[in-house]
Amino acid sequence: MSDTQTVWRRRVTTPVRAFLRTEAGSAGVLVFAIVVAMVWANVADGSYENFWHTDLSIHLGDGRVELTLREWVNSGLMTLFFLVVGLEARREFDLGDLRDRRRFILPAAAGIVGMILPVSIFLAVNHGGPGATGWGVAMSTDTALALGLLALVGKRVPDQARLFLVTVSVVDDLVALLVIAIFYTDEISMMPLIVAIVLFAATLVLKRLKVRTGYAYLPFGIAIWGAMLASGIDPVVAGLALGLTAAAYTPARGDLEQASDLFRSFREQPTPELARFARVSLVQALSPNDRLQRTFQGWSSYLIVPLFGLANAGIALDAHFLRQAITSPVTVGVFLAYVIGKPVAVTGVSALITAVTRGRIRPGVGWASVLGSGTIAGIGFTVSFLIAALAFDGPLLAEAKLGVLVAAVTAAVLTWAEFRITFLLPKPKRAVALFGDAEQLIDLIPEVDPDRDHTRGPESASVTLVEYGDFQCPYCGRAEPIVREIMTDDDLRFVWRNLPLTDVHPQAQLASEAAEAAALQGKFWEMHDLLLANQDKLRVTDLLGYARKLGLDEERFHEDVMKQTAAYRITEDLESADLSGVSGTPTFFINGQRHYGAYDVHTLKEAIRLARVRAKIAARRR
Repeated sequence: MSDTQTVWRRRVTTPVRAFLRTEAGSAGVLVFAIVVAMVWANVADGSYENFWHTDLSIHLGDGRVELTLREWVNSGLMTLFFLVVGLEARREFDLGDLRDRRRFILPAAAGIVGMILPVSIFLAVNHGGPGATGWGVAMSTDTALALGLLALVGKRVPDQARLFLVTVSVVDDLVALLVIAIFYTDEISMMPLIVAIVLFAATLVLKRLKVRTGYAYLPFGIAIWGAMLASGIDPVVAGLALGLTAAAYTPARGDLEQASDLFRSFREQPTPELARFARVSLVQALSPNDRLQRTFQGWSSYLIVPLFGLANAGIALDAHFLRQAITSPVTVGVFLAYVIGKPVAVTGVSALITAVTRGRIRPGVGWASVLGSGTIAGIGFTVSFLIAALAFDGPLLAEAKLGVLVAAVTAAVLTWAEFRITFLLPKPKRAVALFGDAEQLIDLIPEVDPDRDHTRGPESASVTLVEYGDFQCPYCGRAEPIVREIMTDDDLRFVWRNLPLTDVHPQAQLASEAAEAAALQGKFWEMHDLLLANQDKLRVTDLLGYARKLGLDEERFHEDVMKQTAAYRITEDLESADLSGVSGTPTFFINGQRHYGAYDVHTLKEAIRLARVRAKIAARRR
């Protein structure tokens, strides 16, 4: 079990879940990098700044790019970080909760006000002083660090709370990058900027022409970065823009079947040309968003962001500096902006919109999760340090960085305390506080119909588990004992829908027709169990033997299979799979929502438990 379980976890992990887990895991790496930077800056006299101010230039003919090591990290590598942020935001728009555009209104408003209020607090503290020019330092949440620390301090926080935070953070990242371009750029050269815009438009044309290979876009991305740098605008903006254009979708069955055909051709005639065609077809079946995330996600989380922390977090601390910084308007303004402004803005705007719309637009999570998202949004790092480096130098720069770091620590402690208190509540109140009572989006089309679907378990169960399966699929065979163990739950209903993948499993269609023929004689589940237990024996003679074993009318069974009497039911299941975005097996839905992640016993039981909590909340609301 453990070996296959590991394989399954890798196989079915989706980019959204992988993104959250990767950011959580990389938070420790980033914190370690920050600590190293602080030690380095205070132990090795002057070497920290000297090292990061080392020039590194690239010459190409008459042209050259000359930046310091810190600038290569801040304006070069961080472009890839913002590319990943844009990719995740686009995925939520295409496949996540934000595909219902109304759900974008609230976190977008929270993100915008969550910048305006902190900036106002900072300006109120620094009014008329030299620090007022650095108001942009106090506006942006660090997505990577906030998600990572949220996972560490609130391990049982719903995924929707993290996704809510991602949306808020992406909005303020986008606005913050525009602020950098407009307010923190000394001089803008229009011609390079126009070139960057034209090149960006060219990438949209390539996308419109359905050019899928990443090699076609790579030179455009590099050229856009160079043009933005030449224009005087920080080129990290290009990463976010390109990420937002990368569409996300589940692989279409037609693309997967084409890939299977090419692989079979290669199996029959293993030539380099067919190998290349098969490899390209497999890769291109995935969405551009998925391919880019899998390419850059790990690099961004475990190398680029920690390297950014190492290059920027070093502050030389001494008694004189600390005495000055504690009372400095810059340090105090940044601290209050993040620790007070962010949670008040995020929670207040969410409450206001919910009240004004009378609940028609409300957070997808409970108010404890909203408040926790607000407090953890008080963690600023990447964009804050970028703007601080543009707005300040000398002591003011160090004071701004110190304010950001102290605010981040305080925000993490406040978030831990808030969720700690929440988990002390009685279970019903805790569930509502964490999950909320907003209606959940339904992915399953059509919904389960007891008069049509094959169901196992009580019809009154609060949780329904639907599996799209293929009787010849080895993964479905391995999932069967898992489902059986889960079905010991008395409050769970199981539904099977056929999805025979005939391009890879030639006997799957016949097996499905046999199961439906058995259903005509009231023996669907008995045949279902036999077929999954004997996946290597699905010929006609084997199926007739199973019919005999189950005591079916063999002549009628044989006639129903040969005449495809129940084939229409399989066709309906296939149409349902297409409408629900299902292209592979096994695919599970829990109370109408697609299950992303592993399908081992622990993971499915936890998902079912959360679905039951939501079902009870919905029942109380009705």
